[in-house]
Amino acid sequence: MSIPTQPDTRTTSTQRTPVQIAALVVGVVFLLVGVAGFIPGLTQNLGDLQFAGHEGHAMLLGIFHVSILHNVVHLLFGVAGVALARTPNAARQFLLWGGVIYLGLFVYGLIIDFDSTANLVPLSDANNWLHLALGLGMVALSFLPRHRD
Repeated sequence: MSIPTQPDTRTTSTQRTPVQIAALVVGVVFLLVGVAGFIPGLTQNLGDLQFAGHEGHAMLLGIFHVSILHNVVHLLFGVAGVALARTPNAARQFLLWGGVIYLGLFVYGLIIDFDSTANLVPLSDANNWLHLALGLGMVALSFLPRHRD
């Protein structure tokens, strides 16, 4: 007589679910962007990079206003994405709540005056549109399957 067994539903690093893959890719992209913000050539006016605020003129790819704080936030999001991609539920939470944070940052960017001290990150029109796209994209990716087919 054989005893019925439950199928192994654990997810290993070689058996990532779609939501884990998405979180890992998003995390790696954030890491790359965070590092790129410190690389001359990829960031114009790097010598003018400020810790925070809108006073600096450092521009990632000549488009996106960045600061040391901005780059560090990208690096932290990247580390979180890579770390939380280990399990399907954590990956989903990273994408969902990270997306909500970026949508909130988009709304904040609509409200503040870019030349005010409230522009701590710093933000610009290009950053706002990118934050909207990131927020919507991350929230959408959070609905990817958490199970392997």
